[in-house]
Amino acid sequence: MSLSLSSPRSLVLALFGTACLIGGLPASASTAAKKKPAAPVEAPLADLAPEQVANAERVHVGDQDCEFRQQVKVQRHQAKDGYFHLNFKGKQYTMAPEPTTTGAVRLEDKKNGLVWIQIANKSMLMNARAGQRLVDECVHPSQKMPAAAPVDPVTSAVSTAEPVAQAR
Repeated sequence: MSLSLSSPRSLVLALFGTACLIGGLPASASTAAKKKPAAPVEAPLADLAPEQVANAERVHVGDQDCEFRQQVKVQRHQAKDGYFHLNFKGKQYTMAPEPTTTGAVRLEDKKNGLVWIQIANKSMLMNARAGQRLVDECVHPSQKMPAAAPVDPVTSAVSTAEPVAQAR
């Protein structure tokens, strides 16, 4: 069988073989593939309104144990007052306090769509874009409720209602 370069199939095979021998990539493409992308630079954080700074004072900082043996860590941002770093599942998010009408503490990472809600007895992390909780029942030591004191039936309030007659 002789190889004729006049047929389209033969021409394609010849060009393919030559490209494989040469390396197939232009010099600019091979050097571009070797360059590493630059590390992402955190955008400068905006100044917070006085109401936001006041809310930041109420944020519980530290480790918080959550449901299903998960943990969230909230730390103050070192470079910018009022901001926080929230660590969950190996990722760190920069959170800013937002005002609420309910009295709850609300931290938001608008870039990633995350919201940290802190109420009196627990906190939770939500994905606002998906409308779902990522983790719930997070409790900071200051959110733990004290154990209820035992009720002494003798000293507890006595009913003024008439005694109920016993059935015989």
